[in-house]
Amino acid sequence: MKAAIFFANGFEESEGLIVVDMFRRAGVAIDTVSMNESREVETSHHIHLSSDLIYKDVNCKDYDILILPGGKLGTANLEANDALKQALKEHCESGKLTCAICAAPSILGHLGLLKGRKYTCFPDFDGEYGGMYQMELAAKDGNVITGRGMGATIGFAHTILSSIVDAKTMQKLEWGMQYAGTFRTIKKPE
Repeated sequence: MKAAIFFANGFEESEGLIVVDMFRRAGVAIDTVSMNESREVETSHHIHLSSDLIYKDVNCKDYDILILPGGKLGTANLEANDALKQALKEHCESGKLTCAICAAPSILGHLGLLKGRKYTCFPDFDGEYGGMYQMELAAKDGNVITGRGMGATIGFAHTILSSIVDAKTMQKLEWGMQYAGTFRTIKKPE
């Protein structure tokens, strides 16, 4: 399993970096991909980061999972890239995991990928996508996983990971993180 998460200027850093952190803790390969001409990206709160790769050097077909973090400006910058939108559409329609959080599910909605599906997103970005909006932190419907906002990032990443890794890996991840959804019940892995 290999994932790519796309960082455009103005992305919500927590929605990107917490996902990357959790994937790497779980031993799942994930590349951070800058949508800029360089590896450098500026987050919504003006933090400067260096991504692993540059979008123009990436083939989205090499990935099993594509992930979009939100942030109002970051989402607008992602949606401005026609090549990325085409890659997302092909990826999703081929049955591969396609994931977005906060404002970014609106991109999937505009591409018609939420039609007939349960989804969530930041309330201000819920539109006429032809799906069923869920009042949940994260929603999974087939190969599409969406998250509500920054405060839902751990639940969003947890939903993605629990779809692709075994129970023992999830137990180890949850123990190491002391995740709010499980810390009262999770047992220390052997």
